[in-house]
Amino acid sequence: MIYDLIVVGAGPAGCAAAISVVRGGAKVLLLERGRFPRHRVCGEFVSAESLDLLHNLLAPDERHLISEAPRIARSRIFADGAELEAAISPPAASITRFDMDSALWDSCIQSGVETHAECTVDAVESTGPFKVTTGGECAHGKALINATGRWSNLTSPATRAGVNKERWVGVKAHFHEASAPVSVDLYFFDGGYCGVQPVRVAGQNGSGAVINACAMVRTDIATTLPEVLLCHPGLRERSRGWELMMAPVSTSPLVFHQPEPVQGGMLQIGDSATFVDPFIGDGISLALRSGALAAECLAPFFRGESSLEQATAEYCRLYKQRLALVFRASSWLRRMLRWPGVVRKPVLSLLEKTPSITSRLVRMTR
Repeated sequence: MIYDLIVVGAGPAGCAAAISVVRGGAKVLLLERGRFPRHRVCGEFVSAESLDLLHNLLAPDERHLISEAPRIARSRIFADGAELEAAISPPAASITRFDMDSALWDSCIQSGVETHAECTVDAVESTGPFKVTTGGECAHGKALINATGRWSNLTSPATRAGVNKERWVGVKAHFHEASAPVSVDLYFFDGGYCGVQPVRVAGQNGSGAVINACAMVRTDIATTLPEVLLCHPGLRERSRGWELMMAPVSTSPLVFHQPEPVQGGMLQIGDSATFVDPFIGDGISLALRSGALAAECLAPFFRGESSLEQATAEYCRLYKQRLALVFRASSWLRRMLRWPGVVRKPVLSLLEKTPSITSRLVRMTR
């Protein structure tokens, strides 16, 4: 079979690209090695600037996902004994990946994308047109998008070389909390952090809330969520009354690297292009926006108005122009949090006394 576009990976980035391209009249194949519904390690925070995009991507009968989502208008940061607070304006939405991924997958099907779940890509040949092999069968695409996430058999050798001795793992679970604040709360400790926010305003028996606790931590500090909850005194105390609502899930390795929008002629979107610090809270937004951007840049190629090389060059240019600023801000904040405590604590104390500066830092990541 010959397709205009083959997308490998059906997370938010891959689905955004597939839906956007197929609506332009192109023939699209979407391959996903997993199946839906499923839980993924994710902060489940969707920035306000991407809610309109998500609304337009979803099929009409799936848009309740946005209207029913809790709105998060406040962030709190707990680190080194300080408590920083900043408004999130306009408010973000809290949507589980379990629900979002399934809704986007169904929207792909309703939009006319040819979808195949539980389908692992074994090999990709050429740099355009592409030959994709899955389980002994082949498909050919004029263009290819890699949306497989941080780590897969399509990850570049340069990114693989970035794995070092300092290993990081992501862990997540949902809990019931009797009285959960409607805010995204970030608990930082040496060697990691844990973010907590409500994903459903009513929990069991119609009271309290279902919250998402998602952490990124060095493996020499903790490897399981119960261990993470003991790493910060405030988080340890808060979590005493939590009731586990799902089996915890984990993912690794977590590798930070410079954005890599194109590799071997493939457009790379979402975490395949680069991995943004989870505490920034913009991972889903960047996934959706990069998928839509890739579709925008490929549209002239599918119409016969440009070459694939021109389309990939334009994607690189616009990716750096529209999205790269978030990664620069993310890297700066990550370095700040790794400063020695004797330097970091006075800075956090200053931020605690000047909420306007904290709010500015939050805006830098948008």
